Amino acid sequence: MTTLPPGTTTRRPVIVWDLVTSIVLMVVGVVLAGILTFAAFFLVFASDPCGGSTVCDTERMGIGFFVALIGPAAVTVVAIIAAVVLLVLRRISFWVPIVGILLAVGVWVGGAALVISGVPGATF
Repeated sequence: MTTLPPGTTTRRPVIVWDLVTSIVLMVVGVVLAGILTFAAFFLVFASDPCGGSTVCDTERMGIGFFVALIGPAAVTVVAIIAAVVLLVLRRISFWVPIVGILLAVGVWVGGAALVISGVPGATF
């Protein structure tokens, strides 16, 4: 039986495949959040039929636009922070960026759905 000298603790070993996978997925998440943020600017075209004969719910459309604009970046930042914390604690963390990517896309789709629901008769 081996004993450790006083004052030393055992730490979990670094899991290299998890570290590399997590970093690659975090980079993919940041790129995807940038693409979704850029795509959110095109949601303003949903307001083209609004005007004379078509009355749109501009408040709902505005809220949906800001959800689609800011939401993916916010979700990605939270996922990166959570993944880094798990990496520091040397726990398996590759799943956190995957969940973050899926949630970012879901938030963007939810924001786009809000924008489109503000236009009467519009569908995806």
